[in-house]
Amino acid sequence: MLLFLNVIYVLIAASMIVLILMQRGSGAQAGAGFGGGASATVFGARGASSFLSKATKWLAISFFVIAMFMAWQATHRAVGPTTGQGLGVMSQVPVDPAPAVPVVPGEAPADAPAPAVVPEVPVAPAAPEATDSAPSEPVQN
Repeated sequence: MLLFLNVIYVLIAASMIVLILMQRGSGAQAGAGFGGGASATVFGARGASSFLSKATKWLAISFFVIAMFMAWQATHRAVGPTTGQGLGVMSQVPVDPAPAVPVVPGEAPADAPAPAVVPEVPVAPAAPEATDSAPSEPVQN
Protein backbone atom coordinates (compact mmCIF):
# COMPACT_ATOMS: atom_id res chain seq x y z
CA MET A 1 0.00 0.00 0.00
CA LEU A 2 2.91 2.32 0.71
CA LEU A 3 4.21 1.90 -2.85
CA PHE A 4 0.77 2.79 -4.21
CA LEU A 5 0.66 5.91 -2.02
CA ASN A 6 4.13 6.93 -3.18
CA VAL A 7 3.06 6.72 -6.83
CA ILE A 8 -0.13 8.72 -6.15
CA TYR A 9 1.91 11.24 -4.14
CA VAL A 10 4.33 11.85 -7.03
CA LEU A 11 1.47 12.14 -9.55
CA ILE A 12 -0.33 14.68 -7.36
CA ALA A 13 2.87 16.70 -6.96
CA ALA A 14 3.50 16.73 -10.71
CA SER A 15 -0.09 17.74 -11.48
CA MET A 16 0.09 20.52 -8.88
CA ILE A 17 3.19 21.89 -10.58
CA VAL A 18 1.44 21.87 -13.95
CA LEU A 19 -1.73 23.51 -12.61
CA ILE A 20 0.20 26.22 -10.79
CA LEU A 21 2.22 27.04 -13.89
CA MET A 22 -0.95 27.22 -16.01
CA GLN A 23 -2.55 29.87 -13.81
CA ARG A 24 -2.28 33.54 -14.70
CA GLY A 25 -0.13 35.83 -12.62
CA SER A 26 -1.46 38.93 -10.87
CA GLY A 27 -0.37 41.19 -13.76
CA ALA A 28 -2.10 39.13 -16.45
CA GLN A 29 -5.43 40.94 -16.06
CA ALA A 30 -4.11 44.06 -17.82
CA GLY A 31 -3.52 42.13 -21.04
CA ALA A 32 -7.14 40.94 -21.21
CA GLY A 33 -8.32 44.47 -22.06
CA PHE A 34 -6.43 44.42 -25.36
CA GLY A 35 -8.30 41.56 -26.98
CA GLY A 36 -7.58 38.68 -24.63
CA GLY A 37 -10.63 36.77 -25.88
CA ALA A 38 -11.54 35.28 -22.50
CA SER A 39 -15.11 34.53 -23.56
CA ALA A 40 -13.97 32.07 -26.20
CA THR A 41 -12.17 29.75 -23.81
CA VAL A 42 -13.17 26.21 -22.96
CA PHE A 43 -13.77 27.06 -19.30
CA GLY A 44 -16.30 29.87 -19.95
CA ALA A 45 -16.31 33.66 -19.90
CA ARG A 46 -14.68 33.84 -16.49
CA GLY A 47 -11.72 31.89 -17.78
CA ALA A 48 -9.84 29.00 -16.31
CA SER A 49 -9.00 30.79 -13.07
CA SER A 50 -11.82 29.31 -11.02
CA PHE A 51 -11.30 25.77 -12.33
CA LEU A 52 -7.51 25.89 -11.93
CA SER A 53 -7.67 27.42 -8.47
CA LYS A 54 -10.23 24.86 -7.26
CA ALA A 55 -8.28 21.96 -8.74
CA THR A 56 -5.06 23.27 -7.20
CA LYS A 57 -6.76 23.63 -3.82
CA TRP A 58 -8.02 20.05 -3.78
CA LEU A 59 -4.73 18.66 -5.04
CA ALA A 60 -2.89 20.56 -2.30
CA ILE A 61 -5.27 19.21 0.35
CA SER A 62 -4.82 15.64 -0.87
CA PHE A 63 -1.03 16.18 -1.08
CA PHE A 64 -0.84 17.18 2.59
CA VAL A 65 -3.25 14.47 3.74
CA ILE A 66 -1.20 11.77 2.02
CA ALA A 67 2.02 13.27 3.42
CA MET A 68 0.64 13.20 6.96
CA PHE A 69 -0.65 9.64 6.56
CA MET A 70 2.67 8.37 5.21
CA ALA A 71 4.54 10.08 8.06
CA TRP A 72 2.17 8.59 10.63
CA GLN A 73 2.50 5.14 9.10
CA ALA A 74 6.30 5.39 8.98
CA THR A 75 6.51 6.29 12.66
CA HIS A 76 4.15 3.51 13.70
CA ARG A 77 5.97 0.99 11.55
CA ALA A 78 9.32 1.97 13.07
CA VAL A 79 8.09 1.62 16.65
CA GLY A 80 8.23 -1.98 17.71
CA PRO A 81 10.40 -4.55 19.41
CA THR A 82 13.85 -3.65 18.12
CA THR A 83 17.19 -4.50 19.62
CA GLY A 84 19.81 -1.85 20.11
CA GLN A 85 17.31 0.96 19.98
CA GLY A 86 19.02 4.32 20.16
CA LEU A 87 22.49 2.95 19.41
CA GLY A 88 22.64 4.09 15.78
CA VAL A 89 25.49 2.45 13.89
CA MET A 90 26.63 0.53 16.97
CA SER A 91 23.45 -1.54 16.91
CA GLN A 92 24.73 -3.13 13.68
CA VAL A 93 27.94 -4.49 15.26
CA PRO A 94 27.82 -8.31 15.23
CA VAL A 95 28.04 -10.05 18.58
CA ASP A 96 30.79 -12.67 19.02
CA PRO A 97 29.01 -16.04 19.28
CA ALA A 98 32.00 -17.74 21.03
CA PRO A 99 31.15 -18.97 24.53
CA ALA A 100 32.94 -17.29 27.40
CA VAL A 101 35.66 -19.41 29.02
CA PRO A 102 36.39 -18.69 32.68
CA VAL A 103 39.91 -17.37 33.13
CA VAL A 104 41.85 -17.99 36.31
CA PRO A 105 43.60 -14.80 37.47
CA GLY A 106 47.29 -14.90 36.64
CA GLU A 107 46.91 -17.46 33.86
CA ALA A 108 46.38 -16.93 30.17
CA PRO A 109 43.39 -18.55 28.48
CA ALA A 110 44.03 -21.79 26.62
CA ASP A 111 43.31 -20.34 23.18
CA ALA A 112 45.27 -17.10 23.77
CA PRO A 113 48.48 -16.63 21.77
CA ALA A 114 51.73 -16.84 23.64
CA PRO A 115 53.01 -13.49 24.88
CA ALA A 116 55.83 -11.95 22.89
CA VAL A 117 59.24 -12.08 24.54
CA VAL A 118 60.72 -8.61 24.96
CA PRO A 119 64.44 -8.45 25.70
CA GLU A 120 65.46 -6.35 28.66
CA VAL A 121 67.28 -3.16 27.79
CA PRO A 122 69.69 -1.74 30.36
CA VAL A 123 68.58 1.59 31.69
CA ALA A 124 71.11 4.34 32.36
CA PRO A 125 70.98 5.82 35.86
CA ALA A 126 69.06 9.04 36.07
CA ALA A 127 70.88 12.31 36.59
CA PRO A 128 70.60 13.80 40.06
CA GLU A 129 67.72 16.17 40.32
CA ALA A 130 68.37 19.82 41.00
CA THR A 131 66.75 20.99 44.17
CA ASP A 132 64.97 24.26 44.22
CA SER A 133 65.59 25.35 47.74
CA ALA A 134 64.56 28.73 48.99
CA PRO A 135 67.39 31.04 50.04
CA SER A 136 68.09 30.94 53.72
CA GLU A 137 68.66 34.68 53.95
CA PRO A 138 65.94 37.19 53.16
CA VAL A 139 66.51 39.18 49.99
CA GLN A 140 67.09 42.89 50.54
CA ASN A 141 66.13 45.49 48.03
